[in-house]
Amino acid sequence: MSTVHRGPDGGLLACLKGAPESVLDPAVLADAPELLERARRAAAALAAEGYRVLAVAEQHLDRLPEPPEEAEHGLRLLGLTALADPPKPSAAATLATCRRAGILPVLVTGDHPATARALAVRVGLLEPGAGPEVVVNGQAIASGAVTDLTRARIFARTDPRQKLDIVQAWRARGAVTAMTGDGVNDGPALRQADIGVAMGRRGTEVARQAADLVLADDELATVVGAVEEGRRVYDNIRRFLVFGLSGGAAEILVMLAGPLFGLALPLRAGQILWINLLTHGLTGVAMGAEPVSPGAMTRPPRPPHQHILGSGVWQRVLLLGLVVAAASLGAGLWAHEGQRPWQTVLFLALLTAQLGTVLGLRERLLTRANLFLPLAVLASAALAAAAFYLPFLRDVLDTVPLSWSDLTAPAFAGLAGFVVARLRKQGI
Repeated sequence: MSTVHRGPDGGLLACLKGAPESVLDPAVLADAPELLERARRAAAALAAEGYRVLAVAEQHLDRLPEPPEEAEHGLRLLGLTALADPPKPSAAATLATCRRAGILPVLVTGDHPATARALAVRVGLLEPGAGPEVVVNGQAIASGAVTDLTRARIFARTDPRQKLDIVQAWRARGAVTAMTGDGVNDGPALRQADIGVAMGRRGTEVARQAADLVLADDELATVVGAVEEGRRVYDNIRRFLVFGLSGGAAEILVMLAGPLFGLALPLRAGQILWINLLTHGLTGVAMGAEPVSPGAMTRPPRPPHQHILGSGVWQRVLLLGLVVAAASLGAGLWAHEGQRPWQTVLFLALLTAQLGTVLGLRERLLTRANLFLPLAVLASAALAAAAFYLPFLRDVLDTVPLSWSDLTAPAFAGLAGFVVARLRKQGI
């Protein structure tokens, strides 16, 4: 960048600053070749230590040349400026967390290749012994020497177009891309990425407008925390679908198969509504507050086009539905053969089997992170007992009081739902 200033005596002063490889050029500077060579070596040494290096030059002019660009020739070198912009202390740990979570970090910068390499070593993107060839220069991209932009992990001296090309290359490969940036030159790539993340404090207005998310604290760890929260929410949605769909399937199977086994009307409409109210209402809402899985940030991201019931979820729905239905019908048949109030027993068995299922689906069974769920299960169990002990509810739901021995089969049904739900609790 060059500027021209008029002094008090009417003379002009042309000032120039820029990358050393552009400024330390005989076509720009009039200094001796030996001085330029020493300056290049000094700039390379500073860049290797992780500094951002600028060369500064000047010249006095009597008048503004025509064209004005001619003012960028024949200057005298003033010196080099080394700017320190060290990575934050948490950067290395944050990037390590990304890699464990299957997120591939790629460094794309406009800095000198040596600076980019030094910073990459500091944050753990490169091994200390890695050679300079691991850093792809923007000139190599422009010349077409690099045909696959997804193979390299460190890019230096890139311009806005090349940053955009890198993002597009990863998207063409089928990856979900997130781009972080704070400058005007990051705007196109931020807009093109699946998720553009701008820095809120030091970011330019262009970057903030182009991004999908703006970090108020400028911390990359916040992005990792958002990924973890997203995986928690997604897991809980899938967990609720397993619970809700398997319970619904079990109720349908009970109503269809019951008459085939001599149970003419397995459940009344009010009883089905009561079951759904206690299971999908209280406990279903509580499932949404389940804490993040301990292994959520150590598994790879799900494929972008994977169905929410994919990866074995619908098979698990069928298995749980069959087990809950079989346990409930078994309890009803046991009560029917023993001249017990079989419809009330069947009603209670279906409800307890689903409550057992919701506890079995917990990733961490004895955690205190979501006490609302066990409390909701206890409340649902109490309301289930009220259904055949409170006279008002007995009249509404057509139930009868049960003895302690009548509760045996429903208890086994609840245990069956719990055990089968625990068989595969990973990868909900």
